[in-house]
Amino acid sequence: MLTHNELKQKMLSKPEVRVAYDDLEDEFSVFDELLRARVSAGLTQAEVAEIMGTKTPAIARLESGGGRKQHSPSLSTLRKYAEAVGCHVEIKLVQN
Repeated sequence: MLTHNELKQKMLSKPEVRVAYDDLEDEFSVFDELLRARVSAGLTQAEVAEIMGTKTPAIARLESGGGRKQHSPSLSTLRKYAEAVGCHVEIKLVQN
């Protein structure tokens, strides 16, 4: 049986999978940043949800990329999340 990393490497060796994966890099980095900020703040998803006035499953969906709907979070939601974990949102446009 393959480990997660072995399976990932095997799948990414296929050009069409690599292109699709690379196209999602920005989204992955946003969700990684959310999780990193929450963990750094020492908070659970339930605690963030309480601070934001929402439910724990909503925070789980936010951190995992939106669930089945694949909905991108609004700037307002990102600001609320950031405030809950003691951060602020900073957006940059970077020249290619």
